[in-house]
Amino acid sequence: MIIVTGATGQLGRQIVERLLTRVPADRIGVSVRDPGKARAFADQGVRVRRGDFADPATLAHAFEGATQVLVVSIDRFGADAVGQHRAAIDAAVAAGARRVLYTSHMGASASSHFQACRDHAATEEALRGCGVPYTALRNGFYAASALRFFDQGRHGDQLALPADGPVSWTFHEDLAEAAAAVLADEGRFDGPTPPLTAGRAFTFDDLARVAGEVTGRAVTRVAVPDDRFQEQLTEHGVPAEYARHLIDIFLAARAGEFAAVDPALGTLLGREPISLESALRKHLT
Repeated sequence: MIIVTGATGQLGRQIVERLLTRVPADRIGVSVRDPGKARAFADQGVRVRRGDFADPATLAHAFEGATQVLVVSIDRFGADAVGQHRAAIDAAVAAGARRVLYTSHMGASASSHFQACRDHAATEEALRGCGVPYTALRNGFYAASALRFFDQGRHGDQLALPADGPVSWTFHEDLAEAAAAVLADEGRFDGPTPPLTAGRAFTFDDLARVAGEVTGRAVTRVAVPDDRFQEQLTEHGVPAEYARHLIDIFLAARAGEFAAVDPALGTLLGREPISLESALRKHLT
């Protein structure tokens, strides 16, 4: 049985939806903190069980009978995130899974400017030592973040954000389809995958140009000092620690950590990945 964790989240839900088009429902199980939110999957014949990384005792039942377990990374930072990922990996191995998969990041590195990428690197280290074959899906940076930053930084005909660098922003839909393909073709990748990215990396200068073309008005890209943008985020209710992590994304982008573009995602999909440029055009109309 293929077990997918976090199946009520934005990425996990879409992975299960796409996996259902490739694998019979009775070969799929989901591990979720609130089984009631996964009722739609249960109605289709998917096994739904409660599993919480923060409560490892629940994972033995959630992972029972697993052949593969996909650990979908949690939206936390630091030792808490890595510890919970390790608990899920250990539980998958204890349940007898012959492969553990993990949604990592293209920028995974112990020296990254971005805490989440350092966490992914630490989790990949745990995978390497887990004792069974593993796959780390090195996902491109989620394009949903680019659209949120764009909305936060756009004021009339200005796009005011910290200085950045090229980022191969990639859509959840494409990454979910790729994960389903890898799960359905067990062993397609051993260890870390190539970067699973869209076909082009964009800067916010590029996106300002697209916005100008769509709106018919010139949109000026303005570089805001990091500390000032962090203050603006907290003034709008973003917790201070989370705002600092968001600034680190720009630091990492300036260092070129998210600039890589690779054809692996398109190969898995059998088509070109969704372009951020085309999505932004739809977003603005």
